[in-house]
Amino acid sequence: MSGKIEHIYLVTEKRGEPVAQDAIQLEAGLGIVGDRYHANAQQRLQTSEAVPDNHLSLVDKAVLDEFLADEARDSGLGYKDFRRSVITSGIDLNALVGKEFTVGSALCRGIELCEPCAFLAATVHRGVLPGLVGRGGLRAIVIKGGEAETGSLVAAAQ
Repeated sequence: MSGKIEHIYLVTEKRGEPVAQDAIQLEAGLGIVGDRYHANAQQRLQTSEAVPDNHLSLVDKAVLDEFLADEARDSGLGYKDFRRSVITSGIDLNALVGKEFTVGSALCRGIELCEPCAFLAATVHRGVLPGLVGRGGLRAIVIKGGEAETGSLVAAAQ
């Protein structure tokens, strides 16, 4: 089972604006270098706190395309507005919960579905909560660091 990266976004601060990236560096145990969750993980490690299991989030481009066509036509919304780090195509992200997979040269593990939240509904579109439940993407941790770029393979580990 494999797919590819269509788009990559990075947010440097809480509630900050997602910025498109061509390539990213993923660091084991911390996430995407330069992302707000990576910075949060580093701060927690310095104070001996546990690092949350939210190193990166992925979502299927087809799910977003369907939502935009059905719920948010003419809204001006784009992929970055859904606040997921990696937009993929060709792979069933829900099937990766509890499984290892690669993102470019990095090894990751799917932790849980990344369900839409009230913040997303308030800032993106009210239809996000009912429209993306069970299809809002995947939260993952980085087990082995590596690099990824637009077009890189996303594949279930063998």
